[in-house]
Amino acid sequence: MTSFSYTGCRMLTADGWVESPEITVESGRITRITSGGHGRSSRCIVPGFIDTHIHGAAGSDVMDPSDDALHSIAGALPQEGTTSFLATTITSPEKEILDALRRVKAYKPGQGAAMLGVHLEGPFIHPARKGAQPEAHIQTPDPEVFQQMQEASGGRIRMMTMAPELDEAGLVEKASAEGVVVSMGHTDATAEASREGFRRGVRQATHFFNGMRGLHHREIGVVGAVFRDPDVQVELIADGIHVSPEACALTYELLGADRITLITDAMRAKGLKDGTYTLGGQEVTVTGRTAVLADGTLAGSVLPMAEAVSNIQAFTGCSLEEAVQMASTNPARILGIDSQKGTLGPGMDADWTILDESGAVVETVSCGNVVFSRGGEER
Repeated sequence: MTSFSYTGCRMLTADGWVESPEITVESGRITRITSGGHGRSSRCIVPGFIDTHIHGAAGSDVMDPSDDALHSIAGALPQEGTTSFLATTITSPEKEILDALRRVKAYKPGQGAAMLGVHLEGPFIHPARKGAQPEAHIQTPDPEVFQQMQEASGGRIRMMTMAPELDEAGLVEKASAEGVVVSMGHTDATAEASREGFRRGVRQATHFFNGMRGLHHREIGVVGAVFRDPDVQVELIADGIHVSPEACALTYELLGADRITLITDAMRAKGLKDGTYTLGGQEVTVTGRTAVLADGTLAGSVLPMAEAVSNIQAFTGCSLEEAVQMASTNPARILGIDSQKGTLGPGMDADWTILDESGAVVETVSCGNVVFSRGGEER
């Protein structure tokens, strides 16, 4: 049993805010939360963030042929408040994808954020909307190839980005039946093709607005179809680069906090200085907050999740509670793990992060272990 006492903080629980919380943890789960009294609460304890779309950080990439890469990513994420993530692949030669998935299967958790499984981004995408996905390795949707990938991962593919309009073999139905969240992205679907995808089992739109047919007054495309269907979720990169502040605000106004999941779509340069890096075997130049290929195509981000949480509040005027819903509660719900993660209370995993008045991360706890603490800070 471990006890945590946070004087001068307030904790966002499933039942509301608790002042100066005293928390008891056993076997990585919260067993009790009580209030230690009232006073000035300048810091907020919120559920740990869950990044369902991240390729890399701290110089490492999920596709790296190294057993250390996943540990490096997991170790870096708590400093931005992330306690769980999906290791996200990129369109690559089939052997390289299978090798990456085998490393996921063999992964032994260490200190840091918990890896919940895999987000398979590609190779079943549309060449016309490839973005930074290498076109040479794009494949037609194939249930047998997907099955090989799922077996290589040990059944750990939890989410898949694909172009459903190209699926004539029933991959959407197969993956959905196996509990995989099918997300449409790098897709050139029309509005009607999008609606057909939703009927077949597509539940989400990957990095909304990016890598898809946009909204036009004669063909509303994927974006318009998503706006009109109340059952479809969206991933949103709230960096002001992939999606402008105004577009973030419009999305929030039309969908509400319930249907938005904040992601970073970060690549290996996150947390490092400007320079030249790689993504999917392609050279990427990082300048400030922007990562681009040689032709100017956006190639992931270097966005920290805590910054996404601050940005979405600034862009939309939403509350901290709603921003946390988008970064923690919604991703847990779409993955079907909301009985364990995404909110705080007795019986839930002991995953939380402490934010100061500016929204910066002070401390992060994963499964009851302090995995990040800002230097010189005291509780």
